[in-house]
Amino acid sequence: MAALSISTITGVFDAIVAGPPEGRPVLLLHGFPQTGLVWQRQIAALAEHGYRVVAPDQRGYSPGARPQRPEHYRIDLLVDDVVAISEELGWTAFDLVGHDWGGAVAWWTAHTHPGRVRTLTAVSTPHPGALATALRTDRDQRERSHYMIDWRATPATEERMLAHDARELRAFYAGKVPQDSAEAYVRHLSRPGALTAALNWYRAGRPDAAIGVVDVPTLYVWSTEDSAFGPAAAQQTEQWVSGPYRFETLQGVSHWVPEEAPETLSRLLLEHLRTQGEYGTATHTPLVDSPKR
Repeated sequence: MAALSISTITGVFDAIVAGPPEGRPVLLLHGFPQTGLVWQRQIAALAEHGYRVVAPDQRGYSPGARPQRPEHYRIDLLVDDVVAISEELGWTAFDLVGHDWGGAVAWWTAHTHPGRVRTLTAVSTPHPGALATALRTDRDQRERSHYMIDWRATPATEERMLAHDARELRAFYAGKVPQDSAEAYVRHLSRPGALTAALNWYRAGRPDAAIGVVDVPTLYVWSTEDSAFGPAAAQQTEQWVSGPYRFETLQGVSHWVPEEAPETLSRLLLEHLRTQGEYGTATHTPLVDSPKR
């Protein structure tokens, strides 16, 4: 694995890169409060199997792509970053993987740019439409998501998370994330402006348009001990995918799937890419005539 700086029309993104340059391209998107480092085990596994893997630090996490205002973190702009990164890398089509907020960006990218996304793998994060439905109809999901309202307070949230040697920030990882990685995340987000930028993802407001059904081959990996996403949204996600769909549930695993269950996730990801390798193209069409919902 090596460090890479990707200069695009939307910003300069720090990234981890591995695998042969001619390999099938895979883009990995991290969530909060982490960086591209979250994927280190999956990066190694993919590169070993000949894939070209890039895991950027997303908008706000890369110092060269850190606008100050919350509205600069709208989902459409985050999707624009994905497209800009892929264009700078010379990728006309790629496999897309996302966890947590990276999963949300991945869902939206697959919906708005299906010709670019060969396959989608969403880890933890349900389809945004399924999540919206669960927030309206499921009390459990509303309770799980209440933190997102709390975190919109500024600068109180940043001050609280970083107080006492970032005690609250460290508590998020709860022994589920390797200690060296947790320390790296805390150092990264303790730098001036970094945590505010990461929290601006929550403060950016709702998308301007509704997301629809995704028609690319999709693997969705959800874990039973996820504190953020409950079973209602996870189970409804299938109704929002019209292409080939695989839903995997990891028993006893928390929200931090890439680091808590790295071997299992890597195996599922490799199986998905091999199975759907011939389906996704730059101009594919769904395998069914109409959405399931």
